Amino acid sequence: MTGAFDDLLAANAEFASTFTGSALTGRAARGLAVVTCMDSRIDPLGLLGLEPGDAKILRNAGARVTDDVLRTLVLAVFLLGVTRVLVMPHTDCGMAKVTDEDVHALARAHDVDTRSLEFRTVPDQDAALRHDLMRIKASPFLIEELAIGGAIYDVHTGKLRAIQLP
Repeated sequence: MTGAFDDLLAANAEFASTFTGSALTGRAARGLAVVTCMDSRIDPLGLLGLEPGDAKILRNAGARVTDDVLRTLVLAVFLLGVTRVLVMPHTDCGMAKVTDEDVHALARAHDVDTRSLEFRTVPDQDAALRHDLMRIKASPFLIEELAIGGAIYDVHTGKLRAIQLP
């Protein structure tokens, strides 16, 4: 690696010097998977009162339930002890401030063609969250007993607002 990562390697050396997680397994100790956004203001373990090893954390732009998220949830349920899923987008999300076409245009300005990609921007967060919850619920690849919940995390207050399915 180049010097661009020296700070991270140094931080890891410090972390490893006091590492205590070697006894953790790959299973979700609290049976939880959290689908959330990649936004760096979100600390999923901290805001939910969890510790390393408690949950599987899946992160992507906008906390959208994509095909890849569904695939990962299948693995989490059948291999890693997940019995409940929380989908947790957040306020002030960049994905709620643009359209797919906006993102394509930004990439085109750098001579990059992204038309083959779907970004799943979020014009209405509540509606998108309900849609994604229903996508999990209706998936033929997951079990009916899987508990599914949704909440929007407020990045300015630290609070969750639960979203109910109809």
